[in-house]
Amino acid sequence: MKKLPYKLRTGFHRDKELLLMLLPVVVYFIVFHYIPMYGATIAFKNYTPAKGFTGSPWVGFVHFVRFFNSVFFSRVVINTFAISALSLLFGFPAPIILALLLNEVKLRWFKNSVQTITYLPHFISLVVIIGLLREFTLTDGVVNDMLSFFGVQRRPLLQFPEYFRTLFVVSEVWQTIGWNSIIYLAALSGVDPELYEAAKIDGANRWKQTIHITLPSIQSTIMILLILRMGRLFTVGFEKIILMYSPSTYSVADVISTLVYRTGLLEMNFSYSTAVGLFNSLINFLMLLLANKLSKRFSETSLW
Repeated sequence: MKKLPYKLRTGFHRDKELLLMLLPVVVYFIVFHYIPMYGATIAFKNYTPAKGFTGSPWVGFVHFVRFFNSVFFSRVVINTFAISALSLLFGFPAPIILALLLNEVKLRWFKNSVQTITYLPHFISLVVIIGLLREFTLTDGVVNDMLSFFGVQRRPLLQFPEYFRTLFVVSEVWQTIGWNSIIYLAALSGVDPELYEAAKIDGANRWKQTIHITLPSIQSTIMILLILRMGRLFTVGFEKIILMYSPSTYSVADVISTLVYRTGLLEMNFSYSTAVGLFNSLINFLMLLLANKLSKRFSETSLW
């Protein structure tokens, strides 16, 4: 049996503890992420559980063509993009702004209190979050109490399509802003204080220090997270949508993931739902490649 190269053997011996720590993660990804990828082949078959993966007949791109010609195609694609784009537009910069504001706070007790308050929604169950949202947006809820003070007519907001996306994005930002700001606060802690001292000597105020020192110092962190977020641009979890939507809001709330859920788990049409999910994954992969290429070109920061 051919021996491993000397450098590789010495590397294994030197880092064996680290490799043992890495082993469970590698096994997890192989078992739960890579092996199940074989199941994606049913998107090109007429799959039935009785015949299994290998026994089901191949049909090629029939299910993809069926999806593209479906009456739901334009609706779910537009809704998915609209909700994801709004979440990206308002949800991505929100934790950055919060981190920048907290970085300027000098009172430690106040800073810690704000951090704790903004972190808490992340640990609340999604079911509880939506339950609170439904209660708040009822005709006699808190939100309507505030709106009626300004002369707005009371109405059950979640029953109206024009409010659905706004409520979805606002609740998403509220739930994730504190938790997502942690990585930016960590990046800000690594900024050299001497840069600020030099800027003060040159007469730069807080705003100019933020623009010319703080943001450039964490630019690489922002770009990496933005690239990763673009790789999930067409990913909207069906759990929150299903908990929030109703027949009156299907037109603006039905997304790709809810279509996959209905056709796959409720209608037992496994091949069709797999084809739709595979199409969604392919679009996300292309968006990731595009975002990485543009970032590498304009900011010299990229994943690879």
